[in-house]
Amino acid sequence: MIYLDAAATTPVRQEVLDVIIPLLTSDYGNPSSVHSMGQTAARALDYARETAANTLGVRTGDIVFTSGGTESNNLAIKGLALANPRGRHLVRSAIEHASVIESCAYLVKHHGFTLDVAPVDAEGIVDPAALAALLREDTTLVSVMAVNNEVGTIQPIADIAAAAHGVGALVHTDAVQAAGWLDVAQIAAHVDALSISGHKLGGLKGAGLLMVRGKLALEPLVHGGGQERERRSGTENVAGAVSTATALQLAAEANAAGAASGYGNHIIQTVLKGLNTSGRTRATITGHAAERVPGIVSFTFPETGGETVLLELERRGVVASSGSACAAGSTEASHVLLALGRDEQEAHTAVRLSFTRSVKESEIATAARAVVAAVKAIAGP
Repeated sequence: MIYLDAAATTPVRQEVLDVIIPLLTSDYGNPSSVHSMGQTAARALDYARETAANTLGVRTGDIVFTSGGTESNNLAIKGLALANPRGRHLVRSAIEHASVIESCAYLVKHHGFTLDVAPVDAEGIVDPAALAALLREDTTLVSVMAVNNEVGTIQPIADIAAAAHGVGALVHTDAVQAAGWLDVAQIAAHVDALSISGHKLGGLKGAGLLMVRGKLALEPLVHGGGQERERRSGTENVAGAVSTATALQLAAEANAAGAASGYGNHIIQTVLKGLNTSGRTRATITGHAAERVPGIVSFTFPETGGETVLLELERRGVVASSGSACAAGSTEASHVLLALGRDEQEAHTAVRLSFTRSVKESEIATAARAVVAAVKAIAGP
């Protein structure tokens, strides 16, 4: 099978396994213990923190290890908003991950915050000027994802952060889908908090991190042990932390090398050329044509159903998805595609192809041809 659902999860990299297996089998001590096995684990945790901090270009004290992107987003939004009571106003984009949307909704419902939602254009880009118009003197936090998980668009985080900081608001970005394709250190330089998920990069599931500037107060979600400088209590998942930091570092090195950077365009060109013939439009690309990461390509196929195309693709040896894995099984249309102006009927025809830099060129070519064949098998030649 050709696996093109990397935006949902990725296999653990061999380099990561080599580092963490001893932490699961022999060096398994609790890093809070004072004996030698505990101190070995503590040193491994220190290594993970230093590796992550160096990769992001921040201080070691800015790294909080978490259970993944969802917890990182929750901790950033709730933690910063509640601990920095500058006001009770939040701003997020219309295409955020559910963990951001629901964290903001929680603050509105239970803590008296108000919320404005910044729109996106038809290609999924937040206009910094439109977002700036929503900012107020009492805006506490702005959250805009660096790369959208469904359509792959890259947001102008530097401009958005400049506008938010101009009124004194804090800025958080969900960089879960950015880390595999962009220089996250450049993104981190502009924001106050940044979320990473290990399993999107070749690390373990159930592990991630939040970069939050050490000077900022952060209300913890979990109390009771004082770990992570009292920002996230509970015995640390040492293997998970090391896996996340190692995978993040490897991703940064691969990004610098630029492997697989043109593969997304190859898929787009093959599919559009193969399906949009004789005046018939059977495929449309979603998201921005240029401001997108190469590893996420999303189409709608108006003459089909997205799930039907996915089943036909799998029959042909290609695994993909219809969008966010967190919304799999939902009968509701994608809020991302609706925000881009697509109607519900078209949104239900979406298919997302996503991959890592380790994908083979032959796999990309085969998968692109399989998409064309699958749609034609359903909608007719």
